[in-house]
Amino acid sequence: MSSSRPVLEVERLSAAWDGIPVFRDVSLRIPEGEFFVLLGPNGSGKTTLLRCLAGLERPTAGSVRLDGVDVTRQPPHRRGIVLMFQDPALFPHRSVYENIAYAALLQHRPAAEVREEVGRLVALLHLEGFEDRRPHQLSGGELQRVALARTLAARPRLVLLDEPFASIDVELKAELRSEFREVLRASGTTAIHVTHDREEGLFLGDRVGLLFDGALRAEGPPSEVFGNPRSVRAARFLGYNVFEDPSGVTGVLPTDLRLVPTGTPGVEAVVMVAGPVGRENQVVLRTEAGQRVEMRSREGLPPPGTRVHLAWERSVPLVRD
Repeated sequence: MSSSRPVLEVERLSAAWDGIPVFRDVSLRIPEGEFFVLLGPNGSGKTTLLRCLAGLERPTAGSVRLDGVDVTRQPPHRRGIVLMFQDPALFPHRSVYENIAYAALLQHRPAAEVREEVGRLVALLHLEGFEDRRPHQLSGGELQRVALARTLAARPRLVLLDEPFASIDVELKAELRSEFREVLRASGTTAIHVTHDREEGLFLGDRVGLLFDGALRAEGPPSEVFGNPRSVRAARFLGYNVFEDPSGVTGVLPTDLRLVPTGTPGVEAVVMVAGPVGRENQVVLRTEAGQRVEMRSREGLPPPGTRVHLAWERSVPLVRD
């Protein structure tokens, strides 16, 4: 990644709907070619932030700079930023080829150059043989591939992806995630990807940010953010169990919990549900304090109603939000 000026610089950006804050004081630096993932639960402000970056919503404070130029008040078509929604929104009466070529032709590029660009993207996204089809003749995954090809044909400086796999069948998601990531990397495209799926975000991102209640709470490489969630809210979102005792608050991953003999230091709990998940077993428990806890292991499955004792060897210290 480039060490020069970032492609995108967001300074203390805020937005509100009818006077109610949606997000506040968000600052970001996205370098050339980076795939940044913004993670957070539904309603945390992720989509509104993308819409402000694209120029579809007006922020109440802060600034957006692209390649050093302030674009905060520029209209969407002059920003060089493209927002790709969950719905591919292709032109229904245009062919795949015509959909991909549309934005490039609007830029008045030579026809031969557009043909070459479309051909390259068709090959890159495995759409050979689909050029003459209409959107209604395509599967969900094929529609998303065409939508990405159309986006890249416009040669944007920044691509914004708003949960593009949310409506895709589970068996196609893994393939499309990898494919989108490789295509964006191959084209050198800088992108921000929004999702509430923590596994998706941690797998795809060069860096990830956690957005809770409209505030950016953490930012860094996926292994760093996941390995050191810092706050209770971040830990719970990332799948940690949270325990509190007189010495403080700690986060423990489900894979780090163990069943130990009664009398050993740990936590008493009752098994609520237990069952296999692939090669592991997942156990959902309730502690004496009423807290829900998850454990994953390859040990035997204790039946529901069993009283057990939990302990762990690894944990991370947390602070309350």
